[in-house]
Amino acid sequence: MTTFIRREQDSLGAIAVSTDVLWGAHTQRALLHFQIGSELMPLPAVYAMARIKRAAAMVNAELTLLDNRLALAIAQAAGEVLQGIHDQQFPLHIWQSSSGTQSHMNMNEVLANRASEILGADCGDRRIVHPNDHVNLGQSSNDVFPTAMHLCVLDMLHAQLLPALQQLIDALQQKQQCYSKLVKLGRTHLQDAVPLTLGQEISAWVTQLQQVQRSLGRQLPDLYPLAIGGTAVGTGLNCHPDFARAVIVRLAEETGLPLSASSNRFAIQAAHDDLLACHGLLKVLAAVLNKMANDIRWLASGPRAGLGELLLPENEAGSSIMPGKVNPTQCEAITMLCCQVMGNDVTIALACAAGQLQLNAYKPLILLNLLQSLSLLADGMRSFKRYCITGLAANEAHIQASVARSLMLVTALVPHIGYDRAAVIAQYAQQQDCSLREAAIAVGGISDTQFSAWVDASAMV
Repeated sequence: MTTFIRREQDSLGAIAVSTDVLWGAHTQRALLHFQIGSELMPLPAVYAMARIKRAAAMVNAELTLLDNRLALAIAQAAGEVLQGIHDQQFPLHIWQSSSGTQSHMNMNEVLANRASEILGADCGDRRIVHPNDHVNLGQSSNDVFPTAMHLCVLDMLHAQLLPALQQLIDALQQKQQCYSKLVKLGRTHLQDAVPLTLGQEISAWVTQLQQVQRSLGRQLPDLYPLAIGGTAVGTGLNCHPDFARAVIVRLAEETGLPLSASSNRFAIQAAHDDLLACHGLLKVLAAVLNKMANDIRWLASGPRAGLGELLLPENEAGSSIMPGKVNPTQCEAITMLCCQVMGNDVTIALACAAGQLQLNAYKPLILLNLLQSLSLLADGMRSFKRYCITGLAANEAHIQASVARSLMLVTALVPHIGYDRAAVIAQYAQQQDCSLREAAIAVGGISDTQFSAWVDASAMV
């Protein structure tokens, strides 16, 4: 198959580029020099940059800085990117210039060449829309890329993570209500403890998730300020004074979010503390989910030699050698992804701490880990809710039998006979393998009537 090439030009000179792609010299050089790893720039970041470029082109036309015909062509090209038509035109890996410059120029070049085609011109050195002079007018990688970071993180929070979190909370609350009166044994140190209801046990998970939900809600306003308009170092050099405000107004209208201009662009370009704080809450969410999933698989352990208090949905066979075995696979999947999120938090913290002077030069790494955590948590919660929580059931007969055999019901006797006498009863019952009632009558000096009046598991919750 014959490959045709065209000539693309940048400040370093001419370079050959295939005629079947829309990118230019900067992207082509990056493909050569950054063949590192397999992680591509995430498409959410690509779409966020396209959204910014579309708004910027129309604002520059309104400010009479850019010919309206060129602006409309750039906007149309950006719209095509947002529709996913040109996904294959963004081939660069995350491991590039740490300001995201290569991917930013990839966007500028694709839009310039496609806009030129829309206007009836050729790509490359005969195009009529320039990637820097027109598409990037009033902008820099150092303000566009962090703006894109905020936009795609906000989008994933609102569209994916927060809805998945609410759905999981709703499903757990249904289980909480369903088992609000089912008395079971509590456990501390993995040993038998005094009773509670299964609904109360589930309510702890619900409250933990709701606390994270509220914290994320309080964190969102810190992500609404954007860096756009700061250009290279935050001063706004070569940017019209009305540009940032007008671009943000357009972006706010498109997204429905209360976006604003950062009060200090030097800070938002040199550091990403707001994104680190956001991921810190994702780490908390991971810790909550991990604890909950571990609780569930402990309570569902068995079915005959474990705790056996919960019955998990039988989604798939659990073993290639043991017929009939069913494993807590949804619990395992979510605890694995929680480990990944916690690791991502360490990476983001290191990246945020390592910024230098007027630029944090770890932006693609921060974005990669943040988006991965958001995606894993959102997908994980949806899967956990659908394939674990919805079908989760209590093994009521086994739970009731365990409560009846519990030695820790002896705690109800303490107000009547004191701690030491109650301890003697519990120890006797354990040593003689008899019921608590039998031990209380034998060595505790308690009548059967008194025991019935004082020891009632349902009254202890």
